Amino acid sequence: MMEKNSEAKWGNWIGYVLLPFDICLRDNPLDYIRTAKAIIDRKKHSLEALCTFSISGFIFALFGIKKTSALFHKILSATTMAFSNVVGPLEEIGFYGHPMAYLAGATYGQPHELMVNFQSYVNKMTIVLSVDEATIPDPHRLCDDIVESLKLMKDALLQKGLLK
Repeated sequence: MMEKNSEAKWGNWIGYVLLPFDICLRDNPLDYIRTAKAIIDRKKHSLEALCTFSISGFIFALFGIKKTSALFHKILSATTMAFSNVVGPLEEIGFYGHPMAYLAGATYGQPHELMVNFQSYVNKMTIVLSVDEATIPDPHRLCDDIVESLKLMKDALLQKGLLK
């Protein structure tokens, strides 16, 4: 990217994929993962993310930043929850000689009642929640429920011998 006339591009390329999110009680906690993985795999092989990226670029070029941001704010306001996941460094990093204990990315100002950010760093996963307290009055309970759900999934994987 640093070389002159390099074809590598700077910046993030963001596309949106809308997913249905079912809230239901299942006997096997791994059923949640299987269902979500099937939907996400289908979406990955579709042109949805590429189309949303291309359309947003076209609308930006045609109408400018104000109209584009207003349109996407309206679209995103119709969703309840958003997920963001960022793959972090696989090796420990430092800042001015001080090792980083964890890395946690977050967003602010999105038009969702719930924003869940997943950030990996070395062998750890950090989950950051942004909530609308009018909709989710006890976000700490939601955090505890997420931790409990992840433990149930881990236990199910250990029981099946799929995880060491």
